[in-house]
Amino acid sequence: MDTQIRMVMVVVVVVVAVVAGTMEAALGSVARFEPADSYLLDCGAQGGSTKADDGRIFKSDTQSTSFLSTPEDIQASANGNASSPLYQSARIFTEQSTYTFFVSQPGRHWVRLYFLPIHHPYYNLSDAVFSVTTDRIVLLHNFAARNVATPVFKEYLVNLTSESVSLTFTPTTTSIAFINAIEIVSAPDALILDDASALTPVGADFGGLSQYALEVVHRLNVGGPLITPKNDTLSRTWAPDSPFLAIPSAARNVSVSPGIITYPEGVSPLLAPNWVYASAQEMAESGVAAPNFNITWELPVDTSFSYLLRLHFCDIVSKSLNDLYFNVYVNGRMATSGLDLSTLTSALAVPYYKDLVVNASALTRPGNMLRVQVGPMGEGSTGGTPNAILNGLEVMKMSNSAGSLDGWFSVEGSRIISSQGKGSGSKLAAGVGLAMALGAIAGVGAMVFRWYRRPQDWEKRNSFSSWLLPLHAGGHSSFMTTSQLGSHKSGYSNFYSSTLGLGRYFTFAELQEATHGFDDKVVLGVGGFGKVYLGDLDDGTKVAVKRGNPRSEQGINEFQTEIQMLSKLRHRHLVSLIGYCDEQSEMILVYEYMANGPLRDHLYGSGLGPLSWKQRLEVCIGAARGLHYLHTGAAQGIIHRDVKTTNILLDENLVAKVSDFGLSKTAPTLEQTHVSTAVKGSFGYLDPEYFRRQQLTDKSDVYSFGVVLFEVLCARPAINPALPREQVNLAEWALQWHRKGLLQKIIDPHVIGSINAASLKKYVEAAEKCLADYGVDRPSMGDVLWNLEYALQLQEAASSAVGEDDPSANHILHQQRPPTVLDTTAKGSHSRSSSDDESGPTLSSPMFAQMAGCQGR
Repeated sequence: MDTQIRMVMVVVVVVVAVVAGTMEAALGSVARFEPADSYLLDCGAQGGSTKADDGRIFKSDTQSTSFLSTPEDIQASANGNASSPLYQSARIFTEQSTYTFFVSQPGRHWVRLYFLPIHHPYYNLSDAVFSVTTDRIVLLHNFAARNVATPVFKEYLVNLTSESVSLTFTPTTTSIAFINAIEIVSAPDALILDDASALTPVGADFGGLSQYALEVVHRLNVGGPLITPKNDTLSRTWAPDSPFLAIPSAARNVSVSPGIITYPEGVSPLLAPNWVYASAQEMAESGVAAPNFNITWELPVDTSFSYLLRLHFCDIVSKSLNDLYFNVYVNGRMATSGLDLSTLTSALAVPYYKDLVVNASALTRPGNMLRVQVGPMGEGSTGGTPNAILNGLEVMKMSNSAGSLDGWFSVEGSRIISSQGKGSGSKLAAGVGLAMALGAIAGVGAMVFRWYRRPQDWEKRNSFSSWLLPLHAGGHSSFMTTSQLGSHKSGYSNFYSSTLGLGRYFTFAELQEATHGFDDKVVLGVGGFGKVYLGDLDDGTKVAVKRGNPRSEQGINEFQTEIQMLSKLRHRHLVSLIGYCDEQSEMILVYEYMANGPLRDHLYGSGLGPLSWKQRLEVCIGAARGLHYLHTGAAQGIIHRDVKTTNILLDENLVAKVSDFGLSKTAPTLEQTHVSTAVKGSFGYLDPEYFRRQQLTDKSDVYSFGVVLFEVLCARPAINPALPREQVNLAEWALQWHRKGLLQKIIDPHVIGSINAASLKKYVEAAEKCLADYGVDRPSMGDVLWNLEYALQLQEAASSAVGEDDPSANHILHQQRPPTVLDTTAKGSHSRSSSDDESGPTLSSPMFAQMAGCQGR
């Protein structure tokens, strides 16, 4: 028995040695990459160089001091307790400190950071809170080491365009910063191209990737083992995919010899090692007669960012060409339909990869998860064995419009707050300081001017603030004064906020009392910013209290934008900001209460009584007036950027008002044609031209409003993944039916019998023009408003001529919807909650209908 055991052990050792040798041989057969820039620093290490696990040599701290500018010289050592030699020492910073490296060849560079709080006799590294930035990109913002129990490795791809790059560590007040090791290494030019495909709209191109910094969030060797930097030419780590499989029994890993993988012309072997392409997950056997389910990976991500997905494919499962066709889904949306590797590669065992940009608006799954799926084309497809594969998956976070990969704080903003000020940061801080000083002088001048222009009976008035208002106050351009809204914690603060147009300053205690301690029983709704509560002020006024989530950095940005935008605006068809509270780190906005809630609740999903066609026209006209004022009424136009039926609210008289300005942007000046910014908005309403080019104009709002017009007409969500594929997108579906001359078949049955034909024609004409592919072909909001008012006149004229209840020839007669449309609408739209239309397909949707109960194919 012992002899048998020894023989087995010998065999295992031999097999491991052979595999290791094969791996090294396979790697050696691939041309290695020699980076133009390669800085490897073992921070805090004393003595000679450090050899990493993969054989690379890292300079010690004493050898790399020429790169570092820091007020103090502090190192820490773990005395060999850490798992890797790179985590056994650290450099500690008590103030802002900077590493500066010369860049010999511009282009993308790896920036790799190693963190592990180790012991120091005077500094507790576990209490460290700090930010890390390059010259243009925020890599980490307020990184808290207390959350770090095991080594943390951060990997970025940053496009360096100058002759040097700085890596700055900025501790928060009373805290410290630290770093264990740093890599700044050139990446191959062919690694990330400038173009990719967009998830939405399907098949659209996404250009300009070189403008984004990337953070590697996940890199998976699907179906294969761990690949360490020792076995990757670019020193990357590829983790096994098994922890991320949603249903492990639905997949089966397959592998072949890496030596048979052949890289075609145009595909660099540096994109991924042949070991990645030599393994895969394919669909498992389950014995079902008609398999139609997917292999699913669920990966945690920060859903406030967009992502670049790189999917690696290599057909190592087919016996012959043209036998494998399958679909790829991302968060329930079709990413690639009928992927045919045989046509793309013309051979088996040949690598192919696809880059896909997933906008943040598509990441609406609960639990901050990115879902990637592959599955067969299903019944009805011709040829091929029902199967699907995936060999590798890379998920890379894309920097946002603030130039950040961690929250919404820009490099300039961080330096203004916390730096000692050097170079461009100091200049920017000085400029901001000068602007603030000039603003203060102007404010004092305005106050003096108003004092000398005060009315004779000013002492008899209720409040001195009633005449000491901003020079632009009056009419519809200012907010309620403090005398109208009551008192608050200090007269000066209340005067200050009212003169800036910010409305009343509320104390946190006041708002707690108004909302009964922020009781969930008075919650009106929940959004990305936080919950909205119904509040009752001391004078009996009902208000809507929007309380921000203090953990949401995006919320801070929206809070500031909302105040800045609404402080400039006052219009009958815009929701008014009554006041705010920023006490105790709270972010709370107080609005006028809109008794009838969002427009969408009156169209479908809530059980409320349907609006008449005339009421719908009046609501659309009101919203159009509000948007027209945004675009043209302010000193500089404002683009809303998130027009949808949930952001059009109705008061007790069903007067429509546009709300939620957290994503709004100031419109371009006369010298500009657009605003270049990262894509934000809601899926289904998003301007496709804005998505493709990331160039925002007021015509982006016009496109979104066109979707709203069809949503009002058809009473169904802008996106409904539960419907058949051709019906999922309302804008595309409605335009198809309109071009066929059959639009009446999909109109809301509640109003179809009461719409005047001429009114409908004018209304649909306006909606269709709004949805033009290119912004230059779309009308202005003023033109849309004119057409809607004309449609209302036509409706009122027809109603007065024949009577409201007379179904004459001037009205669209009742039509029965096609059975498939009626059935899917009833099941997938009207019975769903008001928040369901923005989520992806679920396991109950047709896409996954046959997955329930399956344990594999």
